[in-house]
Amino acid sequence: MANSVEKKDIDWTSLGFAYTQCDYSYVAHYKDGAWDEGGLTTNHNITLSECANIFHYCQEVFEGLKAYTTVSGDIVCFRPNLNAQRMADSASRLVMPPFPEDRFVAAVKEVVSANAAWVPPFGTGATLYVRPFMIGTGNTVGVKPSPTYEFRIMVTPVGAYYSNGVAPVALTVSPYDRAAPHGTGNIKAGLNYAMSLYPTTWAHEQGFADSMYLDSGSRTYVEESSGANFLFVNKEGTLVIPQSYTDSILPSITRRSLATVAKDMLGMKVVERPVRFDELDQFVECGMCGTAAVISPVGKVVDGEKEIVFGAGMEAVGPVMSKLRNTLTSIQSGEIEAPEADWICKIC
Repeated sequence: MANSVEKKDIDWTSLGFAYTQCDYSYVAHYKDGAWDEGGLTTNHNITLSECANIFHYCQEVFEGLKAYTTVSGDIVCFRPNLNAQRMADSASRLVMPPFPEDRFVAAVKEVVSANAAWVPPFGTGATLYVRPFMIGTGNTVGVKPSPTYEFRIMVTPVGAYYSNGVAPVALTVSPYDRAAPHGTGNIKAGLNYAMSLYPTTWAHEQGFADSMYLDSGSRTYVEESSGANFLFVNKEGTLVIPQSYTDSILPSITRRSLATVAKDMLGMKVVERPVRFDELDQFVECGMCGTAAVISPVGKVVDGEKEIVFGAGMEAVGPVMSKLRNTLTSIQSGEIEAPEADWICKIC
């Protein structure tokens, strides 16, 4: 039976990608080697000591996923088990106690269900953004892991990530590095995003939507943007996904899903390999992919005096990126059957 909760009185089609406080969050605490039972809370504030680990040694990991209203009226999430797994991997890398993966999925279901009235209706283009995160809360003066942690999930209804909608954007090659070889580029931690703020601001000041980062070891290979993975399409119609020799690209759930869609549903050849920057002019399409924007098509990349234009450039979205995006969003909204049953997690 489709969800029948009365929705909030909001102009859903005018939502931006910004925070709106909802009714409930989820919170759990780690102390003395164990997580407590956790549960919903109406308190959206966190009170910490000035000596809390998060403020000094940045023990913090987070995730991002969305809840959707399907064409049939159900509320669902997309592959939350993969978010649970990735967050556990991120936590382990920063010597934090992973929040149990089964409890992660259960907590997502609980907090989304409690905020069902905030999940935008089908057809509005808006979604409920779900942000699980974990921080070190214990007092640490010396450099060491926190003795205590807090896991929370906040939710907020959002519109499109980019204000211009699904339209080609221009990127600049960043003169700054995103992640060190064999560093933390492959985990979802706040520290990786903090270092991207200056390069992103610099790119915006130059008139670009975002930066394209190259590998910091040789500045030869394409890695990712400030918050998304790259996809390329060559002249033969093959989907080419950049890999890193030094494991410094975040394993995007959207990227992995799009690779499956391309291969198993659209009959495309998919190749994952290191992509040299000097071969970009051989591709006819480029896109950035991630939870927030799904796919943001890239019209051109500028590196100093050199300008690389993909397909119709800034005039139109390429056919492959358009087809990939439409197919994945149709799966998420229940208009097309998912290639695997566990892709869609029904909430209520």
